Amino acid sequence: MTYSHGVRVRRRTVVAALAGAVLTTGVLAAAPAGAATAPQVSAQGAYALNPATGKALFGKAADGRLRTGSTTKIMTALVVLSQPHLDLDRKVQIKKEYTDYVIDPATGAQRYSSARLILGDSMKVRDLLYGLLLPSGCDAAYALADTYGTGSTTAQRTTSFIAKMNAEARELGLTNTHFDSFDGISNGNNYASPRDLAKLAGTALKNPTFKKVVGTKVYKDMQSYRPGGGTHAMEPWENTNKLLSTYQGAIGVKTGSGPEAQFCLVFAATRGGRTVVGTVLADTSVDQRFQDATKILDYGFAQRG
Repeated sequence: MTYSHGVRVRRRTVVAALAGAVLTTGVLAAAPAGAATAPQVSAQGAYALNPATGKALFGKAADGRLRTGSTTKIMTALVVLSQPHLDLDRKVQIKKEYTDYVIDPATGAQRYSSARLILGDSMKVRDLLYGLLLPSGCDAAYALADTYGTGSTTAQRTTSFIAKMNAEARELGLTNTHFDSFDGISNGNNYASPRDLAKLAGTALKNPTFKKVVGTKVYKDMQSYRPGGGTHAMEPWENTNKLLSTYQGAIGVKTGSGPEAQFCLVFAATRGGRTVVGTVLADTSVDQRFQDATKILDYGFAQRG
């Protein structure tokens, strides 16, 4: 059967329009025949890519700006690890500002996730990174931001550090990302897209220290140095990322949650020499974010490239 030129043009137009409609929804086009079917996920936004090739493997509202919760701490860690002449064994004294920050002043109860830093002690930067990324310590985030920001006051230094986070985002081309805090405890203008966070995680995982930390299930080797000598005993820090124990090949990365952010997860796994890095944002429950991530990882590994 033959077709006129006009019919062929109309068919191409319809096909292009349908493809555009699929991409507008934020869901990647269907995989070729015989390939796995793209999963349905509950998260408002999700994305996965192969960081070695940059190939997108899954997307849902991939460029939508959503609250990030404590996945913000990926950038906190990357800014610290990007400092020139970084000394991971540098000791940082734990100030009252850091320990008070995670406590509700009205009730005395813990209000933010904490690494349970000990007031007056000192801790190595290396250990603070574990405290930041495993138990998601907002006190550890505060200590790092205060240490690696610039200025004569704590407020100036933390503001400077947040500016460094945004500068790093711009340098990485994360056009749908903005930070207003060093830990994800937002003032209302802390957001990123699923695509941006996956790209950020792919970059951070190139740093061997970051990769080692986020792949650690339990950390027991921290040292909290007393002012007068010796150390305080501390309870081990457990990683909040359950995928490390439930998904074969999981290597990280970071959980997040909050009243506005809901439940978030940036995740990565390696199988057969291939790595898949992804994000789910604004998911419906603590457990659902891990279930959605598992579906996306399985789908990602089922694809070529």
